[in-house]
Amino acid sequence: MNALTPAVSTGPLPASRKIHKSGTIHPQLRVPMREISVHPTAGEPPVTAYDPSGPYTDPTVETSIENGLARLRHEWVTARGDVEAYDGRHVRPEDNGFAAGERLTPEFPVRNRPLRAQTGKAVTQLAYARAGIITPEMEFVAIRENLGREILHGKLERDGEAFGAAIPDFVTPEFVRHEVARGRAIIPANINHPESEPMIIGRNFLVKINANIGNSAVTSSMAEEVEKMVWAIRWGADTVMDLSTGRNIHNIREWIVRNSPVPIGTVPLYQALEKVGGIAEDLTWEVYRDTLIEQAEQGVDYFTIHAGVRLHYIPLTVDRVTGIVSRGGSIMAKWCLHHHRESFLYEHFAEICDICRAYDVSFSLGDGLRPGSIADANDAAQFAELETLGELTQIAWAKDCQVMIEGPGHVPMHKIKANMDKQLAVCGEAPFYTLGPLTTDIAPGYDHITSGIGAAMIGWFGTAMLCYVTPKEHLGLPDRDDVKTGVITYKIAAHAADLAKGHPAAKVRDDALSRARFEFRWEDQFNLSLDPETARSFHDQTLPKEAHKLAHFCSMCGPKFCSMRISHDIRAEAQKEGMAAMAAKYREGGDLYVPADETGAPLTPQPGKPS
Repeated sequence: MNALTPAVSTGPLPASRKIHKSGTIHPQLRVPMREISVHPTAGEPPVTAYDPSGPYTDPTVETSIENGLARLRHEWVTARGDVEAYDGRHVRPEDNGFAAGERLTPEFPVRNRPLRAQTGKAVTQLAYARAGIITPEMEFVAIRENLGREILHGKLERDGEAFGAAIPDFVTPEFVRHEVARGRAIIPANINHPESEPMIIGRNFLVKINANIGNSAVTSSMAEEVEKMVWAIRWGADTVMDLSTGRNIHNIREWIVRNSPVPIGTVPLYQALEKVGGIAEDLTWEVYRDTLIEQAEQGVDYFTIHAGVRLHYIPLTVDRVTGIVSRGGSIMAKWCLHHHRESFLYEHFAEICDICRAYDVSFSLGDGLRPGSIADANDAAQFAELETLGELTQIAWAKDCQVMIEGPGHVPMHKIKANMDKQLAVCGEAPFYTLGPLTTDIAPGYDHITSGIGAAMIGWFGTAMLCYVTPKEHLGLPDRDDVKTGVITYKIAAHAADLAKGHPAAKVRDDALSRARFEFRWEDQFNLSLDPETARSFHDQTLPKEAHKLAHFCSMCGPKFCSMRISHDIRAEAQKEGMAAMAAKYREGGDLYVPADETGAPLTPQPGKPS
């Protein structure tokens, strides 16, 4: 490891190990999952959790950042016989913002020839699905989504309101193929990102989350961004977007992609703008097209493209409280007004589809006119653009391109469902991918919370992927701690949405943790949580001794006022005397109390005081 190479976070989470399940249609598959063990006294099997962390949490795999990850999907892609290797474009000074000398991030040391579709071929998962082909990626996804729940068949509870989603008891490879063919789900998997472990985004699957990283013109380096990516997926990010806007964009992105086991998304417009010196009016289709090919060759899995910003929509934003808050949206609006014409993204959208089709880059159709304040939510500009995104979806589908739709933004709770309903109606049920939404504007520094509320709601209503918001939103570039906070917040929101939708396996981990809590298995409580380290540290702040890990109380209530300890006493007495006798005792006026001589004071409720 040299000074130029970043050190990243590795090693398993507490009480966890990496397990793999094999395929049936494609036996060579090894689908990773995280197995969380519980104490032997529980008499319960381990809990299986979805795991996007890649080999970084597998102590049996040695990772080298300089070499990148194993090229898991390369043989799958080439075995289909519809791609060709070629030399690709050479890196140019403008690709890295004309950085030079010590300011230039070194190139990734390994360069493979890029692949593209043979002439006349479509190499997208959508094209294969429509042809009735179950690819290795599709079976991989099916196994991954099930989380081993086939062993729980007949024991799973369906309890929730799915709002029209059709979540199966068991995900089959054929179900995945059908959902992708229908356009209701996407598998973002560029043929030049063979290091990625396939995942799926769709409302009939687990709700996914995205983490944004990226340098800016004033801060952050390649080492920091690679570590942010690894750190984000360690805590549960399903995809990562590189939103770099400073120098070294090309080289930083190469390091990230080569070391990422999850799909990587970008906004190509940001790099194109750097190539023309940051002057929006100087952008051209030729510069943008070259940037798309550059990033597709590197292996970017999905592009955010703000093609829905139409010239005649821009006046609709004039009376807004916060105008146009999307970076991409504001850039294209400025270009349209200067040239007084439709954007080159809109005019050349069919050609953009041809590029994406050749590499299987999925679309994330950007909401350039999303509301940046609750005052602007659900206005004419936002919904006019959404209508155009629906039209562009049909064009992309006709070209066999995978599509998801980006959504807001800042939306008060009572207006959230209208966003989901309208998106489903006008975009043909293409997956929805939302930033939050933030439900109030009064909490800078806490917008991970304001947005987590909206994210849980819109995830329940049908959004397929949630883009995280960190505490630094609106304030600055997030650091490592902010990334973790944002990811954990959105894992909570996504899981809460899965529970509310009635996902068959969602409750398994909740129930296991609840039993551990009731039985005072403290280590199991920590280990089954989303953030074991934080849970353990909070407990140990007041009860640090190892003996306290066996105590039947915590520092909140102490040994005499612990409701669960009292419940254990009730249960033991009920089992001893029989529930019928206990019921009779209560009917006769028996009080539930802890004897005064044990606590120093009776627990009988006093008037005006909480019981």
